[in-house]
Amino acid sequence: MSSTIYVEAQMLIRKSIEDVFEAFINPELTTNFWFTKSTGKLEEGKTIIWEWEMYGVKSEVKVHQIIPNQLIKTEWGEPSTHVDYEFRVMEKGTLVVIKSYGFSQTGEDLLKIINDNTGGFTTVLDGCKAYLEHGINLRLIEDKFPQK
Repeated sequence: MSSTIYVEAQMLIRKSIEDVFEAFINPELTTNFWFTKSTGKLEEGKTIIWEWEMYGVKSEVKVHQIIPNQLIKTEWGEPSTHVDYEFRVMEKGTLVVIKSYGFSQTGEDLLKIINDNTGGFTTVLDGCKAYLEHGINLRLIEDKFPQK
């Protein structure tokens, strides 16, 4: 097990910690920069389904812990990994740090999943920044792997 290895992506978003935190737990906001559908708001102890309709992909998200305006701890993916979202007040806004860990892959498969996680979470943070700061949905997730 490669549980000591983790992937980290971070971004300063020039909005209040309350606004940024809400964007990650409320699918009415999150669907503007990440997945296209959700079965509900993230709540501690709940399991939610996120969907990326353009790719025909769904993921079951288990919400392990929520500390309002500080931390969201989840587990999701296939095979599942832990993904934590940390929120920190900064002078110019909110720093969001996404950490993914608990990988079961090894060798080349581990390198691929680390690369996919790093790129994916960076894209999510970029999209979140554009949406919250400027009200723009850049369609980054949709355009990352265009079908035609």
